Order: sequence, then C-alpha cells, then structure tokens
Amino acid sequence: MSGPLRVGIVGAGRISGQYSASLSRLPQLRVSAVADLDSARAQALAAEHPQARATCLEDLLAADDVDVVLNLTPPAAHAEAALAALAAGKHVYGEKPLAATTREGRAVLDAAAAAGLRVGCAPDTVLGTGIQTARAAVDAGHIGVPHAATAFMVTPGHERWHPDPEFYYRPGGGPLLDMGPYYLTTLVQLLGPVRRVVGASSRPRHRRTIGAGPRSGTTFDVEVDSHVTGILEHSGGALTTLVMSFDTWAARLPRIEVYGSEGSLSVPDPNYFDGAVELSTAAAPDWVRLPVSAGYLGAGRGYGVADLAVSLDADRPHRASAEVGMHVLDVMESVHAAAAGGTAVAVTTTCDRPEPVTGPTSLSRGEGRSASCPQRPRGDTHGH
Repeated sequence: MSGPLRVGIVGAGRISGQYSASLSRLPQLRVSAVADLDSARAQALAAEHPQARATCLEDLLAADDVDVVLNLTPPAAHAEAALAALAAGKHVYGEKPLAATTREGRAVLDAAAAAGLRVGCAPDTVLGTGIQTARAAVDAGHIGVPHAATAFMVTPGHERWHPDPEFYYRPGGGPLLDMGPYYLTTLVQLLGPVRRVVGASSRPRHRRTIGAGPRSGTTFDVEVDSHVTGILEHSGGALTTLVMSFDTWAARLPRIEVYGSEGSLSVPDPNYFDGAVELSTAAAPDWVRLPVSAGYLGAGRGYGVADLAVSLDADRPHRASAEVGMHVLDVMESVHAAAAGGTAVAVTTTCDRPEPVTGPTSLSRGEGRSASCPQRPRGDTHGH
C-alpha cells in the first residue's frame, strides 16, 4: 500500500461508535465514506473523521477512495452487503457473524476467492492482550496437554438494556449466534478447530418485555431457543462444554477455563480485548495472574481491520479471517442442528489457528498501553 487503507463504513448503528474510536487512532486506516439508511446517523459518524463524507451505499461502493468496506449492517444483511462490496472490487471486513447461514457464508468466501479480494470477520477481541496472553500460555505448555475447556455466557436477556432487542429473539438471533462468536473464536485460538458437536436447547420464556429506552414496557414474541448447551470435540481431542443463555438471572461460572494435564488456565471475558489471565498448576495450585505477554496493546474494535491492512502490506494471511468466521458459523449451525435432531453432528468446515500476535505490540499512534475496559453485566454486548 502507498498509504493508509481507505475505509468505507456501511452501517452507522450502535456498534459503529466503538469502531470509530479505534479507527481514529490507527495510522494504517483512514475513513473516507459512511453510508447508512439513516442519513443523519451517517453524517454524524462521518463528522468524526476529518476526510470522511456521508453518502449513499451505491456511491460508497463505486468510490475510488474506498479500498475496504467495513460492514456494520445487522446480521441478516451481512452476506448481502459483503457480496455487493466484493462485486464492486472492495475488500470486506464485517461484524460477526460472517453471515446468517453457512450457505450464505460460503457464497461470500467463494466470491472473494474469485475476485482475489480479502474478507475479514469479527470478533477481533481475540487479538488483544487477554486472549493472546492466554494462548501464549497454552502454547508454552504451562498447563501441559489441553484436554478440556468450559465456556459460559449467561444473562437474563438483552431486552433489559437494548432499546430495540427483537432481532436477538428472531431467526438468526439467540444467545449462541449473538455471543457464541466471541467464545468459539477464542476456543479456536486456544484449542484449534472443532470436528463434532452435540447439543440441546430450550425456550423457557415465550414473551419478553423491553426494559429500557422509548419503547420500555413493549412486549414481543420469542421465536428462537434462548438457552443453548453443547459439547464440542476439537480436532486435537479436547472437549469443550458450552452454555449460552438469555435465561439465567445469576450464576457463579467462569467465562472460559482450559484444563490440561499439568494445570488449568482462567481466560478473561472474550467480549473484551484485555483482562486477567490466571494460571493454576499441580506444582503451584494457587491461582496466579500472568503478566501480559502477547497481543495488541490498548486494542479496540477495528484492530482486525488494521491487522488486515498490515497483512496486505506484508502479503501474509490476516488473523481475523473469513475462514475462521465461516468455521465458527458452521459450529454454531451444527450445535443448533444437533439440538434439533438429538444426535451428534459432524462439522464440515475447518480452519487453521491464526498466527499469534507476538509481543505485546502496538498498532496505534504513539506508545500503546493496555487499558482496562469498564465491566458491564455479563452478557451485555455491544449490539448493532
């Protein structure tokens, strides 16, 4: 590249503010255009970037000063927006999940391969110091040979805080498709891809009530199962127990723990970029916090786009890849299929573990430092 990768943002909703804050301090990127169905939202987001303009989707896709489309549309539109960007000759980086279905996800990957373009996919939280320090500990053999893991995301439901939560409870939603990408992408980083799953799910509440915003008190139907459990068999033989729930008021559960022949590892919340990584071993059973040893310092949403830019320059694979996103989508679809059919389901896709982020290292302007994120109630996500 002769300069920063020029970014066109499609979708100026709730999540765009977090991306905007990161993009403003990443010299590898420059926002040049913003499109949204709400022109006022597009103008407000464009105003945060000195050289950016608000425009319509058609003009953004045709623009010569857009190299990569940052796809922040709602999940149901992810594939459609990505395919349009690829057809226009643009690289794509999208919010999770890659698509609403594996069939749509495969269409995106095939279109990118045919066009010789790159597709990246959130979450990029796994590139921060929290998950990367945990991965470095596993790779260094601190817990011996990993053989099991647990992954829990439990919350009473997003309708408590989100002003328009219905999409979380419609086809394409639910706790697994919403929050599963953070946990499953982390598990791929730590233990590798998944080859087989079993699952079960339920729908304890059939109606929900919005608890915040101008529509507070409005009720709506729950159209998908809202409590999902699964067992994942990783390619290396490790077994993960997974629980994703919008029906749990309180619980004392780890977010992610990895268990090995010589010890156990406590992994921080994968919805954030940093956090405490703690180790307990047979030789030293008390939990000890490990120093930060890897990952992008001070990272935020959008660092996956910067990693894509650096990877293009170095002609190497980018870490927050569509291949990982496709595999994670396949695992989630397979867990739902296993729950519906009451049988084990083989996962048909696979992926390589992305290259680790050695370091720690900084991508932002100035000297990077690890910044703690304010903690929210478990399960309170960024939203769209």
